[in-house]
Amino acid sequence: MLHQKQAQETGTTTPRGVPLVNEKVKQHYLKSDNGGEIILTNIEAIPGKRVVEHFGLVSGSTIRAKHVGRDLMASLKNLVGGELKGYTQLLSESRDQASRRMIRQATDLGANAVINVRFSTSSVAQGAAELYAYGTAVRVE
Repeated sequence: MLHQKQAQETGTTTPRGVPLVNEKVKQHYLKSDNGGEIILTNIEAIPGKRVVEHFGLVSGSTIRAKHVGRDLMASLKNLVGGELKGYTQLLSESRDQASRRMIRQATDLGANAVINVRFSTSSVAQGAAELYAYGTAVRVE
């Protein structure tokens, strides 16, 4: 508790009062489609950075349908058990595409970071699912 109070007094806490213990954390940037760099994180603050501008919610999504060949292989795999590699690859590609769309929206707004990134999936039709990525676009220094 003492550490949290000291952190609040020095301004080194997240908006919810969680202390930023190590402000010298190495930052990992992703390249956006337009050549810029952006930070993506699932936490509400970036250690060692300060939010100077808030752009609001950004999102990206993709809807993918199952592939007949993958369905056949998945049915066979269900009999013997194990990873459904075709679906693992499909979901990985979907997360990547949804993330790229979210990043494009954020950089178009002028953001250099997206915080509180989350992923959600939902079934939208028989054999089709949406993967939705969303977060808060900000400019940090």
